[in-house]
Amino acid sequence: MVIDSHQHFWRISRGDYFWMEDEGAAPLRHDRLPTDLLPMASEGGVEGTVVVQAAPTVDETIFLLELADQAPLIRAVVGWIDLEGDVEAQLSHIAHPKLRGIRPMLQDIEDTDWLSRPAVRDGLAQVADAGLRLDALVKPRHFKVLEALAVDMPNLPIVVDHCAKPVFDGTDPGDDWRQGIAAFAAHDQVVCKLSGLATEFGTGWSAETLRPVFDHVMATFGASRTMWGSDWPVLELAGDYGRWLAVARELAAPLSADEREALFSGTAARFYDI
Repeated sequence: MVIDSHQHFWRISRGDYFWMEDEGAAPLRHDRLPTDLLPMASEGGVEGTVVVQAAPTVDETIFLLELADQAPLIRAVVGWIDLEGDVEAQLSHIAHPKLRGIRPMLQDIEDTDWLSRPAVRDGLAQVADAGLRLDALVKPRHFKVLEALAVDMPNLPIVVDHCAKPVFDGTDPGDDWRQGIAAFAAHDQVVCKLSGLATEFGTGWSAETLRPVFDHVMATFGASRTMWGSDWPVLELAGDYGRWLAVARELAAPLSADEREALFSGTAARFYDI
């Protein structure tokens, strides 16, 4: 069994996918719904997914939760709330059996230290108290602030999306990235998503080119704290669902059977309580 720990759905006419206004996102500006993913998921043996927010609105979270009511493929939803607003009221508004986490779009927030704001910290404390998790959409510039959050809030489960989006110099993700990942891995409540790497690498990605990232994540987090995700349909900017799953399986081939089970389903099931 495979659980895709990171994918998106959207209906463009909803009108709140502001990041798609960038010219580079033009190929993604068409609806992507469960019926579009199901054939690819079935072909790859994917039996469940975690759908993740793609717009910074509560309305989009409600849209995803409505999809989860209709599509058995969706096992968990990671939504969005304004962490500086009335968190209690927002969480009450989006309460749902499949809601498992919250994701602020940190990469799009200009203030790198936004996670350090007292109001944000208070909001995250309420998220943790509600039994929810934080999906951290971070880049290397966020390493220090995210590690400080992990130190200060050990009761908040955190997953680092897309291996913190390494910047590749050739095939090398760099020593700063390696040190940042190792620092995250030192905190037991932090796990990592093996996702988004094809898009970050760009043309020429393969098991060989992505091996340095994979090996370091395995050496620091281990398979028991790493989960595979497709990042579909953003993935389509750089490749396709079947190829990324095949490359991930090639990368994981040296692992034990138990480690592969953790990477492709067990870690996601445990972290998101699926």
